[in-house]
Amino acid sequence: MMSGEVMLVILIVIGLIGRSPIIATAASILLVLKLTALERFYPSVERRGLELGLLFLTISVLVPFASEKISWKDVLPLFTTVVGLTALAGGALATWMNGKGLDLLRTEPHMIVGLVIGSIIGIVFLRGIPVGPLMAAGITAFVLKLWEWLGGR
Repeated sequence: MMSGEVMLVILIVIGLIGRSPIIATAASILLVLKLTALERFYPSVERRGLELGLLFLTISVLVPFASEKISWKDVLPLFTTVVGLTALAGGALATWMNGKGLDLLRTEPHMIVGLVIGSIIGIVFLRGIPVGPLMAAGITAFVLKLWEWLGGR
């Protein structure tokens, strides 16, 4: 069995090699907590960390509204054009898939390693942009459900 410290160091290295500073930073913070005997904060981080992350992500996405870079005249075409309606449908579908991804990560947290490594493969070889494990988990949950529906497993 691999120790938690070794796993975190591996994730830091993978994050650095894969040009994913978020993964490297998150693993580094957890390693510091572990090495400084502050592991008692793990349950709080696990319970509230995702909520705080989503809060800050949502705040950053809403800044253009607060700074008035986006006005009502920019919002109205969302409901009257094909591009706007497609964007609304895409947003709704992505959020639904993120919820399924969160469910998957809660029931099978070990899958995060595969999602992280897969994301790094996508960054390095496909020139992708990592947006976090929720969408990757959502797509994984969808593919697993499709596989199950088609008679697999």
